[in-house]
Amino acid sequence: MSDTPNAPIQNNAPTGENKAAPKRKKIMLTIASVFLIAGVGYGLYWLLFSRYYEETDNAYVAGNVVQITSQVPGTVSKILADDTDLVKGGQELISLDTADADVAVTQAEAQLAQTVREVRTLYAAQSQAAANLKLRDAELTRAQDDLARRKALAGSGAVSGEEIRHAELAVSAAQAAVGVAKEQLVSGRALTEGTTPDKHPNVQRAAARLQEAMLSQARSTLYAPVGGEVAKRNAQVGQRIAAGAPLMAIVPLDQLWVDANLKEAQLRRVRIGQPVELVADMYGSKVKYAGKVAGLGAGTGAAFALLPAQNATGNWIKVVQRVPVRITLEPKQLREHPLRIGLSMTIEIDVHDQSGPSVESHKADAAQPGNTLSAAASLLDTLGARVKTRSDAIIAANLK
Repeated sequence: MSDTPNAPIQNNAPTGENKAAPKRKKIMLTIASVFLIAGVGYGLYWLLFSRYYEETDNAYVAGNVVQITSQVPGTVSKILADDTDLVKGGQELISLDTADADVAVTQAEAQLAQTVREVRTLYAAQSQAAANLKLRDAELTRAQDDLARRKALAGSGAVSGEEIRHAELAVSAAQAAVGVAKEQLVSGRALTEGTTPDKHPNVQRAAARLQEAMLSQARSTLYAPVGGEVAKRNAQVGQRIAAGAPLMAIVPLDQLWVDANLKEAQLRRVRIGQPVELVADMYGSKVKYAGKVAGLGAGTGAAFALLPAQNATGNWIKVVQRVPVRITLEPKQLREHPLRIGLSMTIEIDVHDQSGPSVESHKADAAQPGNTLSAAASLLDTLGARVKTRSDAIIAANLK
């Protein structure tokens, strides 16, 4: 046997670590590929789609809140509409006690009738003053003739000097009476000249007082200036209210819009008239509203805050500001899926079309729907016609 030790046996079989390395490499390549594909996909999505849209969930439904206030003080006698009720423009909402107003109207009617009769007396006095002037002229002529005859007989001794003196005094008195009559006639003409009894200032003043009394009487009933839903009813039956006190509010639910608070950088490509897709949290994604960009707010929320931020202080920190963008909604969609003021919305603005004016340069050319209280104007026109008819009737009846 040889003393040479046996050579070590070499094992060329792969170990567990060598087997895991290719597998780990494959997993890492797979993950990298997934991220690469996701990045490329997102890049293509942004390039072809996402960069043409601006979206935010910081958007809320807004609308007109029409306050119902009384123009005259009084006591609430009837309430004809309550919270959540739908009312039409011109519909009666609240009635106040009209006892005092009724008395005021009766007094104003009587005062107008009396004033018309007094004015008639002024015109009648004019005729009397003219006749009195003619009488005084005749008396003056007679006195002058008597004086002339006595002076002609003075040389013959048939008339004494005392009689001539009395005749001269009579002429002076007649002249003074003529002067008084003329002044009375001028004074009367100053009150009646250039007008007629029914257009006399005194009559018109009394008619205006009647109109004021009837207006206060009519204002004892409060009507809906616009159609909508009643909210925030504060009035109670029997409550004594002051003029200007808020009694309830009306929200026209067919004239709502959305204020979307976009970041400063999101406003660069926003233009007037661009289409907007909106989703309300109330209905979810199954209901999508179509809107349009209508305009841009005049300032950020911080600028109009009760306590605006003082950016000049030393501890200033830059905060991205948001500006409200108004978005109009389709009335048909509002009727099909009603919204309420304050509801949250998610909006997406399609900024493909850059032909419209920018929100910064937009100026409204006409009043927006809901800013004209047509129902209230119609009621005032009706009241004015009724007051004129009543005044004309009273004047005509007392001119006979």
